[in-house]
Amino acid sequence: MFYPKTTADFLFVLSFASMRLKELCLDDRPREKMLEKGTSALSNAELLAIMIRTGTGNMNVVDVARTLLQMGGGRLNEVADMPLEKLCSVNGIGRSKAVTIAAAFELGRRCAMELAINEKVSVSSPKTVFRMMLPLLKGLDHEECWVLFLNRANILIGKEMMSKGGLEATVMDCKMLARRALEKKASSVILVHNHPSGSAMPGSDDIHQTSVLKKALATCDISLTDHVVISDKGYYSFADEQLTDMARSDLKRLSSERIKPGSQ
Repeated sequence: MFYPKTTADFLFVLSFASMRLKELCLDDRPREKMLEKGTSALSNAELLAIMIRTGTGNMNVVDVARTLLQMGGGRLNEVADMPLEKLCSVNGIGRSKAVTIAAAFELGRRCAMELAINEKVSVSSPKTVFRMMLPLLKGLDHEECWVLFLNRANILIGKEMMSKGGLEATVMDCKMLARRALEKKASSVILVHNHPSGSAMPGSDDIHQTSVLKKALATCDISLTDHVVISDKGYYSFADEQLTDMARSDLKRLSSERIKPGSQ
């Protein structure tokens, strides 16, 4: 143990203690600020800092959080999509902290989806579908096909992932879809699937599968009101573009049409 013996030693100890006290205040500031002013008063970096908990020898916890945000271009949704390996690349964030951050963002996604159902959201447009489903499908390296179940008033009564595929395709089981829709007493359904390639333009398989599913559901008196293809940058609505019964040869003409932006 170090015991100060000279004036210089005492000055060193006082300087070190002052520095540690300053760092402690900086580390605790987000927590204290939240207790005094509430969560809405905190910046994104400060909220992240609470999850990260501690800083490093060279950076306080808020600086670590700011570094993480900067890696995501200042956007929380980019941080939310980061794999654990990328989170761990930030100095001051190990696997334990990375798991905590990822878990917090996942809870946020699930909470948003529960609210969408519990608040009886009216699904009145493909833009509503895009905003609802993008948090679940953004950044995936494989295709997933989801189904939104609606009642006669177009109120969302359920949502399920029906199939998962590779990079370029996923296949939907007609019988399974019809059975689940009948079990939920849905009057109509909306198909939603993502394109990891980045383009929301439907392929010939998408068009064919939509036509088959629409006919199969019709035999059960269930309407397929739309099929929304989602990419990270936008969406394509079969209902908007009336693509359901188009043939493969029409794709060349469609390729020049504009994909609707999903941000507005």
